[in-house]
Amino acid sequence: MTNQNVLKPVAPHLHPHAQAAAETSCCGSPACGSPAASIHTADIPKGALLFRIPTMDCAVEESEIRRALEPVAGVRGLRFRLGERTMAITADEGALSGALDAIRKAGFKPEALNDSASSPAAGAQAAAAPGSIAGMSTGFARLMAALVLAIAAEAVSFLASDGAGSMAAEMGLALAAIALAGLDTYKKGFAALLRGRLNINALMAVAVTGAFLIGHWPEAAMVMALYAIAELIEARAVDRARNAIQGLLALAPELAEVRQPDGTWKTAKADAVALDAVVRIRPGERVPLDGVVTEGASAIDQAPVTGESIPVDKSVGDPVFAGTINQTAALEFRVTAVAANTTLARIIHAVEEAQGTRAPTQRFVDRFAAVYTPAVFVLAIAVALLTPWLMGWGWIEALYKALVLLVIACPCALVISTPVTVVSALASAARRGILIKGGTYLEEARKLKAVALDKTGTITEGKPKLVASSLLDRAADENAVFAIAASIAGRSDHPVSKAIADGLKRQPQPVDNFRALPGRGVQATHEGRSYVLGNHRLIEEQGLCSPALEAQLKQHEEAGRTVTLLASGRSVLALFAVADTIKPSSQAAMAELRALGVTPVMLTGDNAATARAIGMHAGIDDVRGNLLPEEKLAAIKALQQRHGMAGMAGDGINDAPALAQADIGFAMGGAGTDTAMEAADVVIMNDDLRRLPETIRLSRRAHAVLWQNITLALGIKAVFFVLAVFGSATMWMAVFADMGASLLVVANGLRLMRTPKAG
Repeated sequence: MTNQNVLKPVAPHLHPHAQAAAETSCCGSPACGSPAASIHTADIPKGALLFRIPTMDCAVEESEIRRALEPVAGVRGLRFRLGERTMAITADEGALSGALDAIRKAGFKPEALNDSASSPAAGAQAAAAPGSIAGMSTGFARLMAALVLAIAAEAVSFLASDGAGSMAAEMGLALAAIALAGLDTYKKGFAALLRGRLNINALMAVAVTGAFLIGHWPEAAMVMALYAIAELIEARAVDRARNAIQGLLALAPELAEVRQPDGTWKTAKADAVALDAVVRIRPGERVPLDGVVTEGASAIDQAPVTGESIPVDKSVGDPVFAGTINQTAALEFRVTAVAANTTLARIIHAVEEAQGTRAPTQRFVDRFAAVYTPAVFVLAIAVALLTPWLMGWGWIEALYKALVLLVIACPCALVISTPVTVVSALASAARRGILIKGGTYLEEARKLKAVALDKTGTITEGKPKLVASSLLDRAADENAVFAIAASIAGRSDHPVSKAIADGLKRQPQPVDNFRALPGRGVQATHEGRSYVLGNHRLIEEQGLCSPALEAQLKQHEEAGRTVTLLASGRSVLALFAVADTIKPSSQAAMAELRALGVTPVMLTGDNAATARAIGMHAGIDDVRGNLLPEEKLAAIKALQQRHGMAGMAGDGINDAPALAQADIGFAMGGAGTDTAMEAADVVIMNDDLRRLPETIRLSRRAHAVLWQNITLALGIKAVFFVLAVFGSATMWMAVFADMGASLLVVANGLRLMRTPKAG
């Protein structure tokens, strides 16, 4: 099986999109995502209408939209892609207008993206989306102006006398700053309050309004300006994680050199090149599309797709992938996938889908935030109403401390820490040729205690090779005998025969009367003499076995080799041993798994002797052979009972049941079948088993970073809770603390973008 199969599985079955998240969470500005470089429409349900929601930044906004559409009759289905800020609506005729109105009332502006949705009800598209570069540049200038006005208000308050004129100037500057920085926050905040929900926009709207009403005008302006600026900075930081995946799209060039019907070459846009077109790439150029080489030989750097560090030699019949780099010579290839369906594009699409699944830690954080924010809101009300009676504070002082608590109550740092960390880890894994289908598997991989591995195509190359040959008839000419064997083997399509023909590399000789002997081998004549090329059983039936030959056969079979013999007349002329060679990475991978405390186990349908030989070579002590698919499934269940969480790595159809049963299934992307890819949770794009321990190490790092972020976010808030109630924390200090914590957890999560190190 060639490596072309990697073209098939890179659009694996993915788990459903995220369900509605907790309503009391963060992200009112573009801090949780960025527009995707392209909009995927292939998986939009038939009849659905596609809309862009520019301010739908994370799962919280998705949840709010879902909640807003619940009472709308006729809405039959919703599909969200947060990375692209898109939503597909399936609705009855006449229900669309009401659905869009409900979305607008929730504080969002849907923009039609397909013709069928382009109606007056759909609204006009925005000139610059909030997450775009143009939108961010415009927003930054506006927020800088708001900050200058807030500083001016502070200066007037500090320097001017307490006259009516200075107070009017102070109030006017503060109002202008709040208007520049906070209109979007107020719109979404009041929309949330009207629906009885508390999010960061609602908290900030109440806090700033309260501060303004009690006469803290400059501080109200400063809080709003700092909050908005910090959100924008945070948005850019978080976009690094999102864009790490989208940036892979830039690896594939926009233009391709295509052969025309008259034989000339013409440069065309890659997304306009049709299937089966012939494309030419020169040394140093990137491959624009997936294809199969039709002319030339070269080395190609496949690191962007498979993570392989060493260039791979390519010749006629070998696959090439979009985004990889041609290094040594010109190649021509036939296009096998259009631009939107290349291996690289589908990897990106799959990882984007994986971002929609809710990791266990993220679900915990959402549940915690659902309780935390209302609890702090109630605490703030209690401080405002009860402390003047219980602690003798002035009403203004008590109200001010309550407003500071509202700012601290923002769970943005807490909630944003998880998706940033997960996306960073998914992007890092994708760059290394590890396609993880969701945050759940990213987190759960650290718990694996045992990993079962198929033999053929997983631990071994899956391609039989001639590993030994010997002349048994000393009176015969070795070159002549080997040439006859190669010629007869070359006529067969059996993998063992092909391995013999390829390994001997002799000039073909004319053979006649070729016929297959099912279950035994083949037979043919050369220059009028009859020859058989077959297995041990065939030679026994011919009556040609001897004790010496039996001893040789036993030696090879114990080493896990398949032995084929060439015989003619009353003598055996030559012996050829074929074996499925172990992958160079297998031994190192098994050692790394054991170092991580994970027990490797081999499960194979091959005979026990061969399995033991391969297992011994790979460093696997627990080897089980002669297993049927249902027996592999039972073995996985037994491993789960014995060790706890167990994984399975395989590539064939017979591995699919075990892959599905395992807590985490790893499919080999190079030699794997579509069925194995569908059943697996992680796809190893380059078949390098060292990616298994690498996935476990990445999972452990991600888990550590997740809890570092949670501890950091809650720790900072705890300190400022105490300062707010019993100390002298101000509102602008609370904003700095909250948004500073957000930036810290984002930066910490982005550390996972670095290439994982071994060990």
